[in-house]
Amino acid sequence: MAAPMFFMVRSVLTVSLRYIKQSKLCGYQYNQKKCMSSYRELKKFYKNASIVTTEGWYEINLDKRKLRTPGGNLFRVPNEALALAVATEWNSQDKVIKRHNMHLTSLCNTALDNPFHKTRDVLTDSIIHFLETDTMCYRLTEPEDLVRFQSQNWDPVINWAKDRYKIDITPTYTIAPPDVPQHTKDTIKRHLLSYSDWALFGYQFAVDSVKSLLIIMALVDKFISVDTAVHLSRLEQEYQVKKWGSVEWYHDIDEYELKTRLASATLFIHWSSENVSVKQKASLGIQNIC
Repeated sequence: MAAPMFFMVRSVLTVSLRYIKQSKLCGYQYNQKKCMSSYRELKKFYKNASIVTTEGWYEINLDKRKLRTPGGNLFRVPNEALALAVATEWNSQDKVIKRHNMHLTSLCNTALDNPFHKTRDVLTDSIIHFLETDTMCYRLTEPEDLVRFQSQNWDPVINWAKDRYKIDITPTYTIAPPDVPQHTKDTIKRHLLSYSDWALFGYQFAVDSVKSLLIIMALVDKFISVDTAVHLSRLEQEYQVKKWGSVEWYHDIDEYELKTRLASATLFIHWSSENVSVKQKASLGIQNIC
């Protein structure tokens, strides 16, 4: 099968498999109209965003108004670093508030509202399911230069994961999903459960952005940088661009957007997991927001 056609077939099957698994796991139907309405541009109605502390939490004030989530909950975060970053997002807005670019604010909203009532088990299971469609686990047998390109770039991360977590990961060279041993899933789940619930929302956001759990594990553990993570997730696309050329502006904008998403998610994960007290404050059970 020619390489371009293989890319297309594999992409369709991978997306279909991932959609079916996520739909069954989360138990809800995706409401596209409602989702898009939450990202409508809004004229800026404030001059300055600032932070205040209340009962150990950090709130965001837009002038004298307290920021609230789309679900109507008071917007508050567990540490100052995250609060300052969110306030910076709001202060960087010009005449129009572009909420679709405010990734840290969106992640905090998701953690506070938990609109689909996801438990820790649901969150970790949905993240682990990406192993069966992980970008780096799908390899080609031709053309030879792409095979080498994949091996040179992806193998170091897979070997790192095997050594770091003592797990078994074997890439597949067909359209069939890779075989992931149960002990590998159990090991990764124990690792994910060591994070706070807020951090898990960030993990899921990051993994969904690059369609690879292994890349995000390496990124969060600081084995690779954000730039490298984006490069690894776009490996086949970069190969095609080198061979056939790029669409003017589109590829650069797409790459920039992906970098901002990953950088935001990584910071969110680390800031949500700074110490035990942060994990306790960011607990879904303690907040009772389910």
